[in-house]
Amino acid sequence: METQLKGKDFITLEEWTKDEIDTLLEVSFDLKKKFAMGVPTPYLRDKTAFLMFFEQSTRTRNSMEAGLAQLGGHANFLDTSTMQVSHGEVAKDTGIILGSYGHGLACRNCVWEVGNKYLRSLAEHAKVPVMNLQCDLYHPMQGIADLMTIIEKKKAKSNLKVSIIWAYATSHKKPISVPLTQTLLFPRYGMDVTLAYPEGYEMPDWVIEKARKNAEANNGQFKITHDQDEAYRDADIVIPKNWGSWVSNQADDVIDDLLEANKDWKCTEERMALADDDVMYMHALPADRGNEVEDSVIDGPHSIVYTEAENRLHTAKAVMTLNMGGK
Repeated sequence: METQLKGKDFITLEEWTKDEIDTLLEVSFDLKKKFAMGVPTPYLRDKTAFLMFFEQSTRTRNSMEAGLAQLGGHANFLDTSTMQVSHGEVAKDTGIILGSYGHGLACRNCVWEVGNKYLRSLAEHAKVPVMNLQCDLYHPMQGIADLMTIIEKKKAKSNLKVSIIWAYATSHKKPISVPLTQTLLFPRYGMDVTLAYPEGYEMPDWVIEKARKNAEANNGQFKITHDQDEAYRDADIVIPKNWGSWVSNQADDVIDDLLEANKDWKCTEERMALADDDVMYMHALPADRGNEVEDSVIDGPHSIVYTEAENRLHTAKAVMTLNMGGK
């Protein structure tokens, strides 16, 4: 177990070693057990974290707020539209000041080609750990909860066939950060990962190169397909989720010709039948019901989305316990 994690930023899981991630998982499972038993966990008594949100949130905001309260601390929710950020204050000034007021700083900024750079600037200047609550490229809070859920439900990790599949949605032009994080993380745990999407919804080239290296280094596999049925076939875990065409098209339009040409990319019972008999359906939520997935699938016996969502609480608490507490 890694014990020297106090002060470590949580901007991407690529910057955490496998030993450090394993520690996160171990602490997450311990916190989940204590939560179920009603055992107090006041590991961050009197500690304060500031949560900056440029976008809306349900799971991320509430897992952080409730999580820090359960750890004995306090989270300040900050809608950035009500901050001086909205008048042009730079990340350096915000990071230095908020970092001097408490013990942790977290931020969600998903603006394409802005979000991750903003997080990096906060981390450069704040003297407290900075946590990524989702940016344009990464969502490590979701990634660690997804990994925890897979381990919890499937026990073994190695050689699980996990398919990350693009799905049709019209709610908004979603970031690529969830599938990107999964694409990089899962091969590090020896999983056989398939990334499936229609042409036009590519990940950045550096992501694919890194995913292949992560697979080679950990006895996993990584492949890309543009055939969704191939991705479902014999899969142990399927994660059909929409992401926007940000790599090839930076326009903010939600619905365009490319999107409408791929309305058939939908998780249905027929496609689930192609997978392993014990296949599990995952989604970071909120799902675009009726577009990304049929209700009978997300509400059906193969769905583990609510366990996945609950684990956001336990993993968020583990991150804060380790990087805001510790020695």
